[in-house]
Amino acid sequence: MPVNNRDMNKEIGSLQPSSLAFWKAYGIQMRPYLLFVSGVAGWAGISLGASDTTPLWLQILAFIPLFLGYGFGQALTDCFQIDTDTLSAPSRPLSLGLLSKSSVIITSLTGLFIISGILVFLNPWNLILCCLSIFGLATYTYVKKNIWFGGPFYNAWIVALLPMMGYITISGKGLHDLSETVLFYLLLMSFFAYSSFVLIGYLKDITADKKAGYKTFTVVFGWNSSVWVSFIFLVITILICKQLMQQKLSAILILILAAIISAMGHVYAMFTKNKIENNAMIPVSSTLRSFVLFHLAVIVALSATPVWLVVVFYLAFEIFFYLRPDEHQI
Repeated sequence: MPVNNRDMNKEIGSLQPSSLAFWKAYGIQMRPYLLFVSGVAGWAGISLGASDTTPLWLQILAFIPLFLGYGFGQALTDCFQIDTDTLSAPSRPLSLGLLSKSSVIITSLTGLFIISGILVFLNPWNLILCCLSIFGLATYTYVKKNIWFGGPFYNAWIVALLPMMGYITISGKGLHDLSETVLFYLLLMSFFAYSSFVLIGYLKDITADKKAGYKTFTVVFGWNSSVWVSFIFLVITILICKQLMQQKLSAILILILAAIISAMGHVYAMFTKNKIENNAMIPVSSTLRSFVLFHLAVIVALSATPVWLVVVFYLAFEIFFYLRPDEHQI
């Protein structure tokens, strides 16, 4: 009698952290292509806080933990929504039973504590922001499952902490000394850009979320309402990003590209006849790409970062995104 993958995994048992197979599976669970989300958000804050005399090594040291933050955070939140992920993302290691919930929680928290330690070492004020982010990650699933209007905003405020971490780490300022209007605009842009991504991302999980009892905005109000609200968030993002462009042509061109890509994804979602999970990949991937591009536009606008480095970063993101194990999942 044939045995399915899930039964086999139950018989074999969870992989142990001492094995290479565990770290390979954990790496898949982190979704490496999404590291570019936290990386670019943190990089935008670093670009704003850096000056001509800021050492390159300091900028790199600040960037690394911010880049890795999304992966550890994503793996942690996955531990609390296995019920819906088993239905909507059955190929992920946690859903397959290759990784145990406890081992992923311990590994994720350890990773988050280590990268938090680096950031706190660089600026003690990061202790408050890191604690807030870890608390937010640990409680996000409860909000997503029970408060229909809370999911996108709750997830977005956690991501919006990343530019602030990057900024204070490089500038050396404290939370009591943040009066930069540009920083406020950057945080708002990150907040609404990610809210748009989260809300449009719920389209790919409608059936699974319904079966698992999640009361997301999309479950409560449906596909069309989610697309339109996400589109409003997109428009707000574009308007805010425009305020940060500093009349720099290369940055404006990246902004226009981001706006076109995301708008095309939303238009597809609005007018597709088959409003099912499989047709959500285009709008979801479009908002993901635009999130990265919006922040790259800000980086180019606010710093002397060479355009070629921005291009390399974006191409690396696209390569990792293309190589994701399941093309139907983000």
